[in-house]
Amino acid sequence: MGKRYFCDYCDRSFQDNLHNRKKHLNGVQHLRAKRVWYDLFRDAAAILQEEQSKKPCRKFLQTGQCDFGSNCRFSHMTEQDLEKLSAQVQGEQRLKELRQEGADVPPGTIEDWLEKRAKRLSTAQNN
Repeated sequence: MGKRYFCDYCDRSFQDNLHNRKKHLNGVQHLRAKRVWYDLFRDAAAILQEEQSKKPCRKFLQTGQCDFGSNCRFSHMTEQDLEKLSAQVQGEQRLKELRQEGADVPPGTIEDWLEKRAKRLSTAQNN
C-alpha cells in the first residue's frame, strides 16, 4: 500500500510520492485552505484595516450569501460588524497601553479562570 501523506489544512490524504505531494501543495484548493487557516490567527487591527479598504459585496448585501465565500475580494462585513471590530481593536490597544505603563492588568485567559475555579472547588471540598 505504501506511505500516505495527510494534509492538515485540506483534511485529506493521498499516496506520498514527490509528484503527488508537489501537485497537492501547489494546488488551488490547498492554497485556499492554508490561507483560511492562517487568517484565523490574524489580529483584529489587520482584519479591520483590510475590511475597510474593500468595497462591500453587493450580492452578499442583497441575498445574505455569496458564492465566493471567504475567497470573495469584496467585504462581507456590515456596518455593525465593522463597529464591533473597531471597538475590539480599541480595547486591545488600551490593554496594550496599560501593560506598557506597568498597570496591574488581571489575566483574561480561560485557562487562568479554570485554574482558579478548580482551586476554589478543591478547597471548598476539603473544608
